[in-house]
Amino acid sequence: MKNLPFDREKHVYENKAFDALVKDAVRFFNGTPVLSVPLQERFSGVGVYALYYIGNAKPYFQYGQLNRLKYEFPIYVGKAVPRGWRQARVTASANVETFELIGRIREHTRTIIKSKNLDAGDFMCRFVVFEGVSSSMVGTVEAALIRLFHPLWNTQIDGFGNHDPGKGRYNQAKSDWDVLHPGREWADRCAENNTSLRSLNKRIHDHLELFK
Repeated sequence: MKNLPFDREKHVYENKAFDALVKDAVRFFNGTPVLSVPLQERFSGVGVYALYYIGNAKPYFQYGQLNRLKYEFPIYVGKAVPRGWRQARVTASANVETFELIGRIREHTRTIIKSKNLDAGDFMCRFVVFEGVSSSMVGTVEAALIRLFHPLWNTQIDGFGNHDPGKGRYNQAKSDWDVLHPGREWADRCAENNTSLRSLNKRIHDHLELFK
């Protein structure tokens, strides 16, 4: 086959219908009920979710003020995908029970409960379940929500969604989140993080200034 001169335009794909579909999913997400954590009902499914801080404690006091009347400022956005999703082996089916979404939210709730300076009663959540071929949108919608809301624990303070790295991997530094909120046993086995609390609190303050 003859090699043709490179023409970038012949490689570009753009579909405004897809953009409209993602925006519609975001609108639906923003209209879903907000629930307190820990979630009491067990349900099946995969999807995207957000956590909202509504308390009065520093350094998140401003989040509490922002979310008092309307839940528009998530502190964290995440996703739960079907097993085998990264290898494109499966899509989520309404006929197959899978509990990744509720499991992920409950895992985060346990992380908050373990923290020495956070209260699970100061958090709310909302989520959307994606089924069938729509489950392919989970990662895209999560990314769209992060771009839209700039959640603090996604963009400025890393580590909230981390898992125990396991034996032999504790040489990695403790995350910024674990410096701010000590309590996870495995995080205490990690190497020291040299970022000061003062620096982290300033980062949070500067980030929240964007919402004024």
